[in-house]
Amino acid sequence: MNKFSVIVASVLAIGLVFGAFILGNAYKYKFKSTESINVTGNALKDFDADLVKWRATFSRKDFDLRVASDQLKEDQKVVRDFLISQGIKPNEIVFEAVNISKDFQYGTDSNGNSTSQFTGYNLSQDATIESKELDKIEKASREISNLISQGIELSSSNPNYYYSKLEDLKLELIAQASANAKQRAENIATKSGSSLGKLKQADLGIFQITGKNDNEEYSAGGSFNTTSRQKTAQITVRASYNSN
Repeated sequence: MNKFSVIVASVLAIGLVFGAFILGNAYKYKFKSTESINVTGNALKDFDADLVKWRATFSRKDFDLRVASDQLKEDQKVVRDFLISQGIKPNEIVFEAVNISKDFQYGTDSNGNSTSQFTGYNLSQDATIESKELDKIEKASREISNLISQGIELSSSNPNYYYSKLEDLKLELIAQASANAKQRAENIATKSGSSLGKLKQADLGIFQITGKNDNEEYSAGGSFNTTSRQKTAQITVRASYNSN
């Protein structure tokens, strides 16, 4: 082998060693960078609603539209007086627009032809109450059926309960869930003989509100319970940390 061949072989050998070194370090770096700890943090809190909304509907029916309208106006006064007697403030009571519809009775004649007969105008109106005095509204919702004995055709829905500081509650739970996720990741890192690195990624889970101690299922889009006065809020945070 001549001198030129020896030089070429030496250069190639050095290049191969250097390339292997770079490749090995690159692989080691890549392997190290893919090491991560993935955890899910959780936070929940029980709380009481501080706002209630309730709706009652009363109606009248008559062949004469004017008669039905006058009767409905009288019913509105009776309903309003009743609500105020229950301690509800006048500015908390809203009477919605009157709904008017024509009622028909449908059937068939002796020849099998379809028939319809006008049976009167049906007028209805909703009374909506929104208040922070939950006890008063609950009491009124239980006793409003007493108006039926006064000849008022009335139907009442169950009260719906809300929380006016919901955004503050969300922020509080997000912070708690994030801290819980980090604590779990630190425990995993310690038990595995490594140390926790920087946060790589964090994803917020669905905010859920269910009735306290109720056996409600979570919804993929988020539960928002309005039927229970006492509630439980929960949220999760999925986090990924580097492991050193």
